[in-house]
Amino acid sequence: MHQALYRKWRPQTFEDVCGQEHITSILQYEAQNNALSHAYLFCGSRGTGKTTCAKILAKAVNCHNPQNGSPCGKCEACLSIDSGSTTDVLEMDAASNNGVDNIRDIRDEVVYSPSSMRYRVYIIDEVHMMTGSAFNALLKTLEEPPPHVMFILATTELQKLPSTIISRCQRFDFRRIATDVLVNRLTYIAKEEGIALDSESARMLAKLAQGGMRDAISLLELCAGGGRAVTPDVVAETVGITGREAMIETVRAVAESNYDALFEQIASVVRSSKDIAVFWQDLISIWRDMLILKTTQNAAAYLDLTDHEATEMKNITALFRKETLIRHCKLLEEALFAMQKANSVKRVIAEMTLVRMCDAALDTSPEAMLSRIAQLEERLDTGAISVAPQKVEKVEKQTPVAQKTAESPQKAEQKPAPVAEKKPTPAPISTPAPTRTLRTIRTWMEVVERISRSDPMRASFVKSSRAYETEDGKVIVRFGDPFSLQMMEQGEARDRLRAAVSVILKREVGDRDLIFEVAQKQANASVIDEIIDATEN
Repeated sequence: MHQALYRKWRPQTFEDVCGQEHITSILQYEAQNNALSHAYLFCGSRGTGKTTCAKILAKAVNCHNPQNGSPCGKCEACLSIDSGSTTDVLEMDAASNNGVDNIRDIRDEVVYSPSSMRYRVYIIDEVHMMTGSAFNALLKTLEEPPPHVMFILATTELQKLPSTIISRCQRFDFRRIATDVLVNRLTYIAKEEGIALDSESARMLAKLAQGGMRDAISLLELCAGGGRAVTPDVVAETVGITGREAMIETVRAVAESNYDALFEQIASVVRSSKDIAVFWQDLISIWRDMLILKTTQNAAAYLDLTDHEATEMKNITALFRKETLIRHCKLLEEALFAMQKANSVKRVIAEMTLVRMCDAALDTSPEAMLSRIAQLEERLDTGAISVAPQKVEKVEKQTPVAQKTAESPQKAEQKPAPVAEKKPTPAPISTPAPTRTLRTIRTWMEVVERISRSDPMRASFVKSSRAYETEDGKVIVRFGDPFSLQMMEQGEARDRLRAAVSVILKREVGDRDLIFEVAQKQANASVIDEIIDATEN
């Protein structure tokens, strides 16, 4: 019968365990110096070596000829543990044996001495699946077991364990295995198994494994099925991921707002029968790499990229601002959650999200507003937008002599009259009509929110309006059309609006101080309003 590669190449000694030297060195020392604990807790993500180290430790404490704290693998004790024939090393799955009766059986058995081994070892995998009553039944035995009994608990979800259990164990945290370590191990296994594996494909498999050795070896065996050589195209086709070049083109299409290219990319994913959710996760990883490159000084420490990939990522990262990348990451995350809830409309969700990523004006979230403000600030700094200063017409007093000179310049040149000698009566000056200085109320949306709680229908009319304060304390509300103004004048709508404005401005706004207008050209608006209007049009 065929044996899976991850089982065939499971480490048999502590030296063979990859990427967990901070744990194996301590376990070796304790086994070699007989400084063993009565209970161990191994926690970490899947495929990082928890169960493997538990079996190696069970063999090391019972081995007849240990080698520097590791089992020899040749004595009777090691061979019987490997074959599963011994009754002194019990491995149980708490997912299916999680009841209090199973723990009571263990509690009744521990009083007996091991039949052929030095220690009776209980390996409880996925211990977080045990019930509360089972944990309570285990507490006393776990704290003070007989000297010939050892417990090794393994879990992927430490937060689900009671603190009373954690405090009674010697805890070891298994880390995700580094990509380079996975690549070296995959290359070694492929060479021993006669599998053609290039370095790029090995790195792709290592990244897909996300720090799990078991997943990496299983993916290698899957891609090498049928005796074929493992290439990047084979990995992409077998696992169902999209090639890196296609992902980069998608990023460029978003930066250039190339909608045709985006819809064609989604269509190609659908035609290839790949899962759009997998494509979306790859897209999220690309945006995560760009965000790291944009925000950190030492990005290489957080990215698993080759030199060519790093240069390529820097080039496409320069196409976006930091605020834009944050907005895109939020949209990608929300879309992934939506895809997981609605499998039938994954394509629509993906297409709509990519369109929203291209145009910040289609998104009203705070992240979108920050992105648009950052774009505005950049355009102001580079001089792409310039706001012309308002021209103030200056009225100068003209004397009758000056007027006469303006009417007949030739005659004035011939016979100039000294101004100092004559004292003409000055002509009356027309005073221009006073202008209002308006200041935009930036908290207007808070007013809209207050009105929407009591009158959602009329809140829609207020939402499309803008509000300003004058120097004398009046509040001017400019509606987009006469109908909205008329609707807010009816019934209690005006009083509700005035009350909301008073609360937000933290002062009493009288009925005469609230002025409704229909919006025209905002000649007296603030400079920032003119800039925003100029960029949005």
